[in-house]
Amino acid sequence: MSKPNYYAPTGGLPPQTQLLTDRAMFTEAYAVIPKGTMSDIVTSFLPFWDKTRVWVLSRPLSGFAETFSQYIVEVSPQGGSTHPETDPQAQGVLFVVDGCVELTIGNDVHSMVEGGYAYLPAGCDWTLRNVSDAPARFHWLRKAYEAVDGLDAPDAFVTNEQDHAPNAMPGTDGKWATTRFVEPDDLRHDMHVNIVTFEPGAVIPFAETHVMEHGLYVLEGKAVYRLNQDWVEVEAGDYMWLRAFCPQACYAGGPGKFRYLLYKDVNRHMKLR
Repeated sequence: MSKPNYYAPTGGLPPQTQLLTDRAMFTEAYAVIPKGTMSDIVTSFLPFWDKTRVWVLSRPLSGFAETFSQYIVEVSPQGGSTHPETDPQAQGVLFVVDGCVELTIGNDVHSMVEGGYAYLPAGCDWTLRNVSDAPARFHWLRKAYEAVDGLDAPDAFVTNEQDHAPNAMPGTDGKWATTRFVEPDDLRHDMHVNIVTFEPGAVIPFAETHVMEHGLYVLEGKAVYRLNQDWVEVEAGDYMWLRAFCPQACYAGGPGKFRYLLYKDVNRHMKLR
């Protein structure tokens, strides 16, 4: 398997000569956050993180997507945190898109490079440092864990995309595939964070309409994405945020692969109150 590309923002500001015209949009069914909006002036800082800034891509929002938050975290050399998560009910996934970080879970130390993936259960004891001489950037997805009586909580694990073969969708000749880091029938997990890959010209040939909320960050390539009633052009570095039941489809235009990091909530009864 050839080494994939991972787009990561670097900040900065557009020049004063740039036209305002852009692709950003927010509707009642979806949002598109283009890579050009991820400038220096929209970053935030987090408690107990040193030499670190974040771009907040999504957060629970009443009347919209409500289950998760997603950040792109940029950690400068020698930066990081010994108390990264302040919510004891929050589970997390880290996915490295640029540079290298040192993740410690309990007494185990893991060096994570591009494509590195970590699952961190609620209440997990973890720390993170950038011990390199260049900035590191990673996605951090957080969701309040929904425990179920009779099901054990998931265990922490660290892996890399390169260690997982993509699973082809049936009847697509491998042109549409999903790289899974958790088995779909492992009901301990109430969220999946996968990587979806389309070869040039591949499509989602129907309007998917389902209860799962989505965060889609384009890692590589470009495509035309159907969101509700609109066809929207997206490229590497763009982010799409979909509320439940928003119809969606895709046409990968090429010339290379179209790949995105995908969040969805799964495996739990619907809350009735």
